[in-house]
Amino acid sequence: MDIVSLTTFLTPFLPYLLKAGEKATEEAGKKFGEGFGANAWEKAKALWNKLQPKVETKPMAKCAAEELANSPNDEDAKETLQKQLKKLFDEDKNLAAEIARLMQEDSEAISKVVNTFNQTISGNDNVVQNAVGDANKFIGKVGGNATIN
Repeated sequence: MDIVSLTTFLTPFLPYLLKAGEKATEEAGKKFGEGFGANAWEKAKALWNKLQPKVETKPMAKCAAEELANSPNDEDAKETLQKQLKKLFDEDKNLAAEIARLMQEDSEAISKVVNTFNQTISGNDNVVQNAVGDANKFIGKVGGNATIN
């Protein structure tokens, strides 16, 4: 189970997923997901539908998800959610297996989101470019500290 990829994938969708059921939020999430391909929003909903009941029973996990939804660039919030999900998966091997299976189905939708949002840039005078799709070319100069995964 790749918890880092799971949380990286879910992070941009969390504000919409936490308010799922509200018609306007559903439409906004669907529209947002279209930028990553037709299946991204549906994949995020499927994963969250499996995770949410367990997350709701763990106050720290629920709080971590809410914190990450409010601050998607907060690495501490992301790490906290990852730790909480690891605890959930350690307690419930069936849930871990189901999430792993869902992540393997249509993994292209997940990789588009993960590859777009999985970067850390620090230092001065940085320019960051995100692209979604195939055959993208990036031209630029990296100086100082940069970690791109």
